[in-house]
Amino acid sequence: MNDVSFIKKKNALQLTTKEQCESFERPLVELMEEAAKIRDNGFGRIITYSRKVFIPLTQLCRNVCHYCTFAQTPKILETSYLSPREVLEIAKKGQATGCKEALFTLGDKPERRYKEAKSFLIENGYQSTIEYLHEMAEMVFQETGLLPHLNPGTLNANEIALLRKSSISMGLMLENSSERLTQSGFCHHGSPDKLPKVRIKTILDAGKQNVPFTSGILIGIGESRIERIESLITLKNLHERFGHLQEIIIQNFRAKDNTLMENASEPDINELLWTIAITRILFGKKMSIQSPPNLSPEAYPELIKAGINDWGGVSPITPDYVNPEAPWPHLEELSQRTEASGKILLERLAVYPNYIEEKSKWIDKKFHTQVLHATDAEGLPKMNTWAAGIAQQEIPSLTLSKNYKSNKAFSRIIYRAYAGDELNESEVVQLLQARSGEVAEIVQAADRLRQEINGPAVTYVVTRNINYTNICGFKCKFCAFSKGKMNDHLRGRPYNLNLDEIVNRVQEAWERGAVEVCLQGGIHPEYTGQTYIDIVKAIKANIPQMHVHAFSPLEIFQGAKTLNLPLKTYIQDLIDAGLDSLPGTAAEILDDEVRSILCPDKLSTSQWFKVIDTAHRLGLKSTATIMFGHIERPIHVARHLTRLRKQQQLTGGFSELVPLPFVHMEAPIYLKGRSRKGPSWREVLLTHAVSRLVLNPWITNIQASWVKLGTEGVAACLKAGANDMGGTLMDESITRAAGAKNGQEMTPQKMDELALKLKRPSKQRTTLYQCVSNERQMVSFS
Repeated sequence: MNDVSFIKKKNALQLTTKEQCESFERPLVELMEEAAKIRDNGFGRIITYSRKVFIPLTQLCRNVCHYCTFAQTPKILETSYLSPREVLEIAKKGQATGCKEALFTLGDKPERRYKEAKSFLIENGYQSTIEYLHEMAEMVFQETGLLPHLNPGTLNANEIALLRKSSISMGLMLENSSERLTQSGFCHHGSPDKLPKVRIKTILDAGKQNVPFTSGILIGIGESRIERIESLITLKNLHERFGHLQEIIIQNFRAKDNTLMENASEPDINELLWTIAITRILFGKKMSIQSPPNLSPEAYPELIKAGINDWGGVSPITPDYVNPEAPWPHLEELSQRTEASGKILLERLAVYPNYIEEKSKWIDKKFHTQVLHATDAEGLPKMNTWAAGIAQQEIPSLTLSKNYKSNKAFSRIIYRAYAGDELNESEVVQLLQARSGEVAEIVQAADRLRQEINGPAVTYVVTRNINYTNICGFKCKFCAFSKGKMNDHLRGRPYNLNLDEIVNRVQEAWERGAVEVCLQGGIHPEYTGQTYIDIVKAIKANIPQMHVHAFSPLEIFQGAKTLNLPLKTYIQDLIDAGLDSLPGTAAEILDDEVRSILCPDKLSTSQWFKVIDTAHRLGLKSTATIMFGHIERPIHVARHLTRLRKQQQLTGGFSELVPLPFVHMEAPIYLKGRSRKGPSWREVLLTHAVSRLVLNPWITNIQASWVKLGTEGVAACLKAGANDMGGTLMDESITRAAGAKNGQEMTPQKMDELALKLKRPSKQRTTLYQCVSNERQMVSFS
């Protein structure tokens, strides 16, 4: 039995009688309510669209569909195909208006019908339209970065394999699986590429080759409701087998002048809504279901209520060549009308986030870097150019749409966190995925909570960073600071400070009013646990008043290992030598799914917590950190925060959380095209604000890093739940090595000026958030 026969047989087993369709013959309002609940369970409040430019490569087609005005004859067209110059002109116009998708639409195999098409291809060195399409899609991607989505009609397996190399996704409407519609007198008669078995075979072969694929049905072309359901079940069977259908389109027939069906009746709105609703019920909560907004311009609220979660591609510059009588809606209008229905409109790429997440399976390798650099942690486009570590950049504004409607369930999560209730991972993820006015709700709640817990004061510590060596035997993919023996030429030479130099730097810091020195470095292959003990002893012997905040959990773990000591014994030895507290770095994302890629030879999540737990139980306080914006997703951040909260509930040893936006510019994983370009500004603001709420009341201090964020970024985060600006640093090396340009020191005067701009008092603190003596403060300002 061949594949197509198998699909048809499976249909027959699932849908054998008219009675099996009667479950959908309920009142329309009831079906829509069920469909909307299913959709909300999968997509929440989000409705997406793709910002595209439409490239009609050729309007010649060998088929004669009775409702189509896209297909033309050579006598009408000036040229059989768009030239490469014309294709690129259209693509560049799209690029200039913010499009991210290049939608190539064309007729089926015109060279098999028209000698003009065949001549064009031969004259230009191509054997087929598909070869020409492949080269044009490659050109557009290389020249503009737009991601090609291809609608070339029916294809064989070899053609799919070729086009997969030049496209991010493809599509072919099934339209209908009924053979009846190909008979004389029906819409698909005389159109060889509209034979259901041919179209099913194309969709099936695309699934075999892991192509993210779009399909759907066209309603109102003479089919019955049963035939619609059979068509949808055919698509469902294909998707269950391969998982490649990223969206199902329910498109309503529109009668067009000068076609054989110009006088045919169009389906009424209730037929469209019924079909959308049963599609959602059939396909469940995970499938994206769309209906073109330009074909039902007065029915936006009803389409949403019926269960769609996507508007499809919308072009700001090119018409819908398939439905030229129906102009695209303006994006601002689309957003307003979507929000008026209680939803939030978001842009997506031509490939959906779940396929981006598994890009090695679904997307040709040449597109990986472009997709990563264009997206945020949810696989949706980054909507501005803000990046961590870049100096003097404008902070994107959070404008609250007047059409935004708050959601009771979402607001209830915020309220519970504000009240100190413990949120689960799923609820934390919902907060981290906030969009539009939801972000403002979270930010406002976090700022109020900060005021209640910490008061108005903005705190900071006068400290000096001492990175005693940049030689490291570990190969963390994000680190641009560490050096090995074979990479002297990369980002500066390796160095290793001796004890005298370390002590001199501590002495200088004390003379400048510091109350703390923060010491961390690479894992030098010649260091042992005794090295760290000797550093602490040397500092305390010369400047005993200085608080020594030193050694990441990785350094502690390695130190104990080299001396063959239990962690508890080794940490106690460090305390006895004079260690005062630990920086909770080397955390990155505390989830082994991320760590296995980002820092595979580093501490595991459990090992990190073992060091921290042991230190806390010995009375040694620590900070906590999170580095985000590289390869993690919201679930990983949620796990990180909830694990920190659990640890704090056990030991109470964290003094603060420091969110650290990933600085991408010189990071090896970014330079190799394997990470995002740091977090979006929305993600930065949310990570600070959500951390305040999720960790309430257990961790009461949230720090904003001026090195990562710059002064404007820090100021914004101080109004979003953060209460601390971190340290003056004096020498900042690690973030600067990654490409940050925000300077190596922030003086106490500048810290005070920043707080003053916020109309908030500033206050110097110790490492553990105690008051600083007047003597230390006076020295720091001198």
